[in-house]
Amino acid sequence: ASPAPSMRQPRPCLRLGCAAAGPVAATVSVGLGLCGRLLCTSWRGAAQQSGAFVGAQLPSANWKPLSARQHRTSRPPSFVAMASGPAVAMEAFAARNFVEKGQKPSGKAFIEFDTVQFAVIVNVFYEGRLAAGEDPLKPGYAPFCKHLFVPNFVPGLQDTVLQITDANAALLKSEYAARTEKELPVLGRWFPKDAVRENIVEARFLDVILYSREQIIEENKAMGEPDDGVRAPWGIVSVKPQSIDTEIPMEPITMMRNALGVELGGSGVPMVREEYAKSVEFWSRHGRVQ
Repeated sequence: ASPAPSMRQPRPCLRLGCAAAGPVAATVSVGLGLCGRLLCTSWRGAAQQSGAFVGAQLPSANWKPLSARQHRTSRPPSFVAMASGPAVAMEAFAARNFVEKGQKPSGKAFIEFDTVQFAVIVNVFYEGRLAAGEDPLKPGYAPFCKHLFVPNFVPGLQDTVLQITDANAALLKSEYAARTEKELPVLGRWFPKDAVRENIVEARFLDVILYSREQIIEENKAMGEPDDGVRAPWGIVSVKPQSIDTEIPMEPITMMRNALGVELGGSGVPMVREEYAKSVEFWSRHGRVQ
C-alpha cells in the first residue's frame, strides 16, 4: 500500500518574483481574454474590473502590484506569448466553487476569491515557470488532463482532505449527489466542515486541474451545453486546496463516473485497476471536507 502523503510541508512561497515563483512581474501588460471577453490591458485594470482586492495578502509576503514605472522596465519577455490570449481560462464547471460577490460560502461554493483575478494569477504563475525554463503542467489521469500546483494565495482557504480517525469517523456523511443537473448521481461521503473545523488547517497549495480545450468542447457538446467561444488551450475545471504539491488520488467514485462516458457526466476514460486500488487505499483512510 502506498503511504499517505505527508500533511506537513514547508511553507510555500508565492512572492511574485522570488525564487519559488520564478522571475514573474506582477503586472501583465497584455490583453487577457478571460471568461470569453477581453479585459483591461493591465493587472491593475483586470483586478479593478473584477472588483477584487488589489494587493492580495499572499502566504509569504504582503504583495502589491508593481508601479507603472516599474512595470515598463521589468516585464519579462515571456509575456509576449500571451498577447493573443491567456493559456488558461476559468471554466463554468470550476466557477461554481467560487463564492459570488456579496454572498456567503454555501454548498459547493467555498472559495472566496474573484474568478477573473484567480485566472490572472494562475496565468502569471504559469508564465513565470515557463520563463524559468520549467514545464509547470504535471500529468493527470489522461492526456487531456494536467495539474498545476500553485502555492495557495487565497487567504483563509482551508485544506479539503482530513484523515479518518476513531474520534471523527462517526462524523462522516454520505449522499447520492450529482455535481450538475445533467450528471448521474453517485454515492459520496464527506466530513461537514462545521463538524471538523477545529481539525482542518489552511491549505498550502492549490491543485489547479486543467482540461484541454478539445476535451472541454467534447464534454460540453455531449451534455448539450452551448459553445462559450473561449479558446484558451487549457481550462480550469477544478481547484483543490491541499497541503502537498503533488496529486492526491482521485476518489474511487469519480473514477467510476468518468468510465461511464461523457453522456453521463464522465470523461470517457476507462478505469485502470491499479490506479483504482491506490485510490481505495488512500480514501479508505481520508475524507473530503465540505
